[in-house]
Amino acid sequence: MSGIEKVKVVIADENHLIYVDEINDTIQTASEERGTGIARRTYEYIANKMKEGKAVIALDGDKFAGFCYIESWGHHKYVANSGLIVAPKYRGQGLAKRIKEQAFKLSRKRFPEAKIFGLTTGLAVMKINSELGYRPVTFSELTDDQEFWKGCQSCVNYDILMRTQRTKCLCTAMLYDPAWEKKPAKNGMKERGKIIPFRRWLNSGQTSGYASPLKTKLKLFKRH
Repeated sequence: MSGIEKVKVVIADENHLIYVDEINDTIQTASEERGTGIARRTYEYIANKMKEGKAVIALDGDKFAGFCYIESWGHHKYVANSGLIVAPKYRGQGLAKRIKEQAFKLSRKRFPEAKIFGLTTGLAVMKINSELGYRPVTFSELTDDQEFWKGCQSCVNYDILMRTQRTKCLCTAMLYDPAWEKKPAKNGMKERGKIIPFRRWLNSGQTSGYASPLKTKLKLFKRH
């Protein structure tokens, strides 16, 4: 069994509180390296997610490998999968996808009727989200819960969000609506009940209307 295959992705609980500081430090370092915004959370915030069973952690034995948490907004009408981070040693090996898949399953189990959304600046996360059934959307389609947007205050790009009256930022908004499973999609992201591959959708001409940061990312993605 290879090193990455030994990494277990589980729902976090009180036994994992010893990793909170390392999680936050890893998030902070990644934000500085990328020069993009990843909001740092307090110790209490991350700890509470673990205690409530609303977080997913990846461990290689007793070594921290990755993390993600979920939060509900707007009286449980929306759920965000946030704080996705993978320790440097384990990046580029598919662990982020495993963590996102587990967080997605946890969200669907805890809040089956909620719309699941996320904000990301990363193409890899966009690809993973699309494979789970997310679609890029405008910020107006996300929750209007003020507490959620306050969470962006520690992001280095918060001034952009405020200058645009919360209509756009460097992040791309992506959304999954469980109602899509009950009726045909209108924007072509589904075909005969199956999700169209992300690269094919990018080339389909159906990306018009999304925020300019997304268009820039799409151009970069098509080059690869």
